[in-house]
Amino acid sequence: MKKIIHHILFFHACVAIFLSLSSYANDIPHLVKQGTATQLVVEGKPFLIRGGELSNSTASNLEHLEPFWSKFQQLNMNTVVAPVYWDLMEPVEGKFDFTLVDGLIADARKNNMKLVILWFASWKNSMSSYCPEWVKVDYDRFPRSRDRSGQAFEILSPFHKENYETDARAFGALMRHIKRNDKDQTVIMVQPENEIGMVEHARDYSPMASQQFGSLVPAELMQYLSANKQTLTQALNQAWAKSSYKMTGTWVDVFGDSPQTEEFFMAWYFAVYTEQVTKAGKAEYPLPMFVNAALVRPGYQPGQHISAGPLPHLIDIWRAAAPSIDFLAPDIYFPNFTEWTEKYTRNGNPLFIPEALRSNEAAVNALYALSEHDAMGFSPFGIESISGTAKNLLGQSYALVEQLEPLILKYQGRKAMRGFLQISDQQKAPQQIRMGGYEMHVKFEYATPPPLADGVINESGDVSRGARVPAGGLVIQLSDDEYLFAGIGLTITFDSLLPNEQAGIVYAESGEYLKGKWQNRLWNNGDQTHQGRHVRLVAGEFGIQRVKLYRYQ
Repeated sequence: MKKIIHHILFFHACVAIFLSLSSYANDIPHLVKQGTATQLVVEGKPFLIRGGELSNSTASNLEHLEPFWSKFQQLNMNTVVAPVYWDLMEPVEGKFDFTLVDGLIADARKNNMKLVILWFASWKNSMSSYCPEWVKVDYDRFPRSRDRSGQAFEILSPFHKENYETDARAFGALMRHIKRNDKDQTVIMVQPENEIGMVEHARDYSPMASQQFGSLVPAELMQYLSANKQTLTQALNQAWAKSSYKMTGTWVDVFGDSPQTEEFFMAWYFAVYTEQVTKAGKAEYPLPMFVNAALVRPGYQPGQHISAGPLPHLIDIWRAAAPSIDFLAPDIYFPNFTEWTEKYTRNGNPLFIPEALRSNEAAVNALYALSEHDAMGFSPFGIESISGTAKNLLGQSYALVEQLEPLILKYQGRKAMRGFLQISDQQKAPQQIRMGGYEMHVKFEYATPPPLADGVINESGDVSRGARVPAGGLVIQLSDDEYLFAGIGLTITFDSLLPNEQAGIVYAESGEYLKGKWQNRLWNNGDQTHQGRHVRLVAGEFGIQRVKLYRYQ
């Protein structure tokens, strides 16, 4: 009898484990915490997005898109970031056409790619150009934002229920359709709207907007500010401090009479609107959802740029108004990449870069974001148009990330991984970081690619002759004295952190990971390490080295 009971218990335990694993493997894509990092889980495993975003109109014609899938595979991508257009999906109110959506999912699946869907709806680059015709022409039912003189913008006003309820119904229908038809989990994340914000004026001056601006600041926002007072962004805290932290009053009473206050006001209502859309989508299919922002040019004031969107100085307002949104994401087209990635990882906001300039530098920016800031992924814009040196470099960089993906995912959030990237051309001193018992001094070395034909323009807009190959990379601490370096154009020297000690190199070996196993390709002791003085990843060529250090007196 005891033996029978033992077998029964063992059988039930096995069934429970099997069901648990099956449930985990079949779970929808979701976010999890690992240490200080947030990771995207797809098909039961953490996933790094080696992505590329399509140009705005490319996904509107699947025959036009078809030839590019082989290019995406050559780039070693695993994810395409693609728009879905409200005007094409709901050309007649209440009648949905999912032909493009279904075709996009089928083509991605056929080419072994995942999809991040962008919902081009109420706003795209602040404007409402992707609304259906029946929304655009019925401006009485779907009111627009207005300037001080009462002139209407082509921007749906976020203050009108009819606007957000209509968008939310369409987005809910999209997510319901994806849930029913995407059984293989090809779609892994979704972005409601695109680069939300005001332009030309810091706020909407329509009658309802002006009425709200003269009303009390919503109690929900004031409660959030009070509860999170110690961690508020500097801009918001300083504005609130000028009123001695008033807990009630109009927007001007609480934050002062300024364009900045108008931006706070619009951020709240843009976020409230987007929350309604996001909630409607998640009620149907709760995939991870994020919002993206067009970044602020240096010196620009609210109204001079796309204001009030999910920008880093407004993160508290967006969090308070839109709790269904999982994180805020930057579209980085400016050269100060390190500055913007740092801003978007404050206060626990996880990093994903859905849009980036498809320049030569994209190849090293991706490595830096994944390692220094535990990013979920990276995605240059207009990926179908990438060519020349930028294309070759990104393909090599993504191939390197593919090799290292198990290690990167293992060490994200565990303070054992750092990124190398020169902040600016004016940075002459080596980058210095401390890991384990060592201080590392990192110098950057650039190469010049072979010139293309005369007059050819690269993705930065510069003539390709003279455009340099970038430098950058990462380091992972594998054990107390063992490190992995990966990247391009780096020379690293080492000091011991203990007094009266020197740091030396036991060995440095070049190699690669094949199916997760390290394969030695070259033993570098000697000239390659300058007789034990440094580790060098040569300019113009991506590489990986495993290095063991030691200390001596």
